[in-house]
Amino acid sequence: MADKSTKGLADVVAASTALSDIDGQAGRLFYRGYDIHDLAGRTTFEETAHLLQYGTLPTRDQLAAYGAELVGGRALGALVETNIPEVAEKQAPMEALRTLVSLAGGDDPDKDSNSPEANLRKAARLTAQQPILVARYHAARTGTAIPAPDPALSIAANFLLQITGRVPGEREVEIFDTCLVLHADHTMNASTFAARVCAATLSDMHSAIVAAIGTLKGPLHGGANEQVMRTLETLDPSVVARSVRDRLAAGEKIMGFGHRVYKTEDPRATHLRRMSQELAEASGDDRYYRMSKEMEEVVFETKGLYPNVDFYAATVYHYLGIPTDLFTPVFSVSRMSGWTAHVIEQHADNRLIRPDSEYIGERDQKWKPIAER
Repeated sequence: MADKSTKGLADVVAASTALSDIDGQAGRLFYRGYDIHDLAGRTTFEETAHLLQYGTLPTRDQLAAYGAELVGGRALGALVETNIPEVAEKQAPMEALRTLVSLAGGDDPDKDSNSPEANLRKAARLTAQQPILVARYHAARTGTAIPAPDPALSIAANFLLQITGRVPGEREVEIFDTCLVLHADHTMNASTFAARVCAATLSDMHSAIVAAIGTLKGPLHGGANEQVMRTLETLDPSVVARSVRDRLAAGEKIMGFGHRVYKTEDPRATHLRRMSQELAEASGDDRYYRMSKEMEEVVFETKGLYPNVDFYAATVYHYLGIPTDLFTPVFSVSRMSGWTAHVIEQHADNRLIRPDSEYIGERDQKWKPIAER
């Protein structure tokens, strides 16, 4: 049993969940009992979102109905539409998403209900709207026009279309769709826990998601994939190994390596490495992939650390044409399916989350009037 004063609640079971599970020793991740290796590349993001939110992989009819609900939920409300330009002008990406999701709560027709049925509808709308919010924010800040969402396209295809301004290739869509599946949920990470703490007060789903986004914004949770890309951009390709060794020797942290839970390779990194190589070779410029491989070898040799989900996600997103400062917002596009599922689960069997604390301050202090202090 963990010590009462365990910092960061390490190894403390904070909630029960049927959504996802990790075997850190074996390097395995499961969504509702399905191994991520069975889902990645074989199950679409829409199917995965249905699995998390409804509890089952959908039949063809269920997937068609859920897909139609997602398409119908893409439309942004008046509050969001009115404020996108000013938000884009004044706020960085994750700040902007925190604001826009909060505004979307005011637009949502189910905003005053936490019923199971209302929560499922809100979950679908949030999942459908998050990629639109990222794309619209990017368009507003760059002063560019983007295509309207195409009801015939998947979430992955629509996002790439709106971000890059071109119709993506079939394989690009498949790869990005797999990325969304890989990032959809990951047990009780910081942002998911924040969402559940908020939901446990019986606050509404949008408030819980704002809490999650605000938590993901912190550099100790989100942003590692962006920092991986920034590191690659600053390294001289001819001296990668030496540069990495020098940084490690100086006590610098190389982002994208190691994990709080996995003691072996992050199973998501296995897929992302392969997809990064494929995209690099197809692009005709595999420099960043080759640099990543060299970094991986040096870090493992020096520190014994494996790459985590963020490391190869960086080059995958880069090769797909996604701007580097949108890497963490893209994470939220995927994780919205898991966050909302956790809110649904929390509300379905709720108890206020109220941990104890260990007091380390002064005791038996004696009050004095202000003139005597």
